[in-house]
Amino acid sequence: MMSVEKRTKSVDLSHHLSELSKARPTSPLKGLMKYFAQPGILALAGGLPSPAYFPVSDISANVLVPESFALSPTESSTSLSWLWKLFGSHNATKEKTQAVTVPKYPAVKGDINLATSLQYGSAVAQAQLQDFLKHFISEVYRPAFEDWTVLIDTGNTDGWSRAFMTLCNPGEGVLCEEWTYPSAIASMSPFNIKPVPVAMDGLGMKSDDLENLLSQWDPVSRQMPRPHVMYIVPVGQNPSGSTMSVARKKQIYDICVKYDVIIVEDDPYYFLQLGTYAFKDDRSPSATPSGKPSADESKRYLSTLTPSFLYFDYEGRVIRLDTFSKTIAPGSRLGWFTCNPVFAERLERQGETSAQAPCGFGQAVITKILMHWTYDGYIRWLRGLRTEYQQRRNFFIDCVAEEFHLDAVPAVAGVWEGCSVYQASSKVKKSSRMTEKYSARNRTMFSFVPPVAGMFVWMRLHLEQHPSFVPGNEDTLETKLWTKLAENGVLFAPGWIFAANALAEDSGNNDSGHFRISFSNAEFADLKKAVTIFGRVIREFFQEEDL
Repeated sequence: MMSVEKRTKSVDLSHHLSELSKARPTSPLKGLMKYFAQPGILALAGGLPSPAYFPVSDISANVLVPESFALSPTESSTSLSWLWKLFGSHNATKEKTQAVTVPKYPAVKGDINLATSLQYGSAVAQAQLQDFLKHFISEVYRPAFEDWTVLIDTGNTDGWSRAFMTLCNPGEGVLCEEWTYPSAIASMSPFNIKPVPVAMDGLGMKSDDLENLLSQWDPVSRQMPRPHVMYIVPVGQNPSGSTMSVARKKQIYDICVKYDVIIVEDDPYYFLQLGTYAFKDDRSPSATPSGKPSADESKRYLSTLTPSFLYFDYEGRVIRLDTFSKTIAPGSRLGWFTCNPVFAERLERQGETSAQAPCGFGQAVITKILMHWTYDGYIRWLRGLRTEYQQRRNFFIDCVAEEFHLDAVPAVAGVWEGCSVYQASSKVKKSSRMTEKYSARNRTMFSFVPPVAGMFVWMRLHLEQHPSFVPGNEDTLETKLWTKLAENGVLFAPGWIFAANALAEDSGNNDSGHFRISFSNAEFADLKKAVTIFGRVIREFFQEEDL
């Protein structure tokens, strides 16, 4: 990472607050919470149930050790490696766990306990979790302004909802990538807050298009003021799987400073930075670093990750959204904001009168796990997760390469500009005696770029190659293929829902259809089966079923 100049405090960005946010008072009851921690206070003000009546004496869990997952692939990548995954790994490797317990009352003052965790609380993290997150952020993200603060939420979807309501008024627009997370758009649409798509290339949002859009903004023709908020998924972009470079992030940050734009950085896939895909015959075994948690290995790992927008943020105009959903469990419903104190105070006021705080059970268990693992243990856990998801991505694309003929060609335009794109066509047998040798038919049925982060493959369907294609019927053909796959037992996410303007009445999108395919959850045998079914169905769809 590049060096950061001496940190200064955030600048005053309070003019970005929405009218709704500015009107939020401190909750009358929650305003008393600061006094509850005062030593010796006789707290008779709140309607707090007695913890003696909580029907849980303690919570115990057998927690996986931080080094549960290897740091490099555990078996060679062969066409039969999925059999090892299916039968060998579960039988040969028994999970190694350690028991942890959260008691109702602390044995030592300051320990995590249920009497506190399950009680009404403020809309900030419990003290132990707050301390852990502050240390984590300072080591991992290293914000460039000094007065950053942390506030918990119930995951990034909740975080985004609270962010746009804190910053945006009805009738305003939010800058976003042209393909984006659909729930982010759906959550703000009822508030009459509209997406303003910015073109993408292989690194995500294009900085030159962002500059042109903002510099040439006409509020009359656009029927809205120039946007002052950006929603962006810079790592493992959902759905495209792209990851933004250091230089691109710096360019976009500088443009946002120039035009006074707040960046909401939604980054759930930050620790699933998988590296570049290589065909299995081209892979070489990587050296396995130390398997045990250590400070040196933590630093070495962090140096391989692309920096957050926080790293460049010397003004405090980034609201970063983090979550435990992808690194521990989505059902925990626990995430956090990192932002300047003015925004944090308004976000806290919103939390006081809505969710208040994430579930106490989830907070208690996750905090106990993190304290048990320690910071370096959690980093070791994240390193293992990266290897696991990298193997999943590799296996899925290996299956695609076995089912189709893939040609790598450079992309010179569009969302994959600057990337090597794999174009897929049918494998045609040249001879019944040469079952392993194929020549490719020229018709490209789909193409994709192997993701360098995240959980998804973003696939473009070459519907213009379909025998019944006419311009304008892309959505119809995409739906037909999607339905046929579903009827055959394979469910992909239809691409149109990821268009930033998908909910708009005039959302004409002339680009060919797309699918977003997840490799994150299914068993390896099921991934292989799904690719085989996909191969048969798409060949029939393109009327190549005779191959």
